[in-house]
Amino acid sequence: FQSLFPPEDEVYEVVDLTEYARRHQWWSRVFGNNSGPIAEKYSVATQIMMGGVTGWCAGYVFQRVGKIAATAIGGGFLLLQIANHSGYVQVDWKKVEKDVNKAKKHLKKKANKAAPEIHTFIEEATDFIKRNIVLTSGFVGGFFLGLAS
Repeated sequence: FQSLFPPEDEVYEVVDLTEYARRHQWWSRVFGNNSGPIAEKYSVATQIMMGGVTGWCAGYVFQRVGKIAATAIGGGFLLLQIANHSGYVQVDWKKVEKDVNKAKKHLKKKANKAAPEIHTFIEEATDFIKRNIVLTSGFVGGFFLGLAS
């Protein structure tokens, strides 16, 4: 029981992160001295390299996941058609079409009443892109290279 709860006479050190950052230079190199745009912290070549590498990784993963998803959806549809043709499954395509149209109307109605959080997110993303245009352009280029590889 004693090992679960430490004695109350133990003393813990409280670390002030601002003082810690001043004493350890690696901390300020990793997290930066301020929270401004990346353009103030790194050279243009570094920003393009960081954006390109992260973009390539994201594009490569997006490509692989997209292929797997397309294969799964296409394979499922193919199996459904084979089962329908063989007589194992009877699909009421009129009902499917009616339900899909109903879902489309519902989504359009909801999309027109977009939540304010979405607009705030879009504004923040646009602001980030404007402040870090070199990094984001490197990311976009790397993303397309990742998709192509």
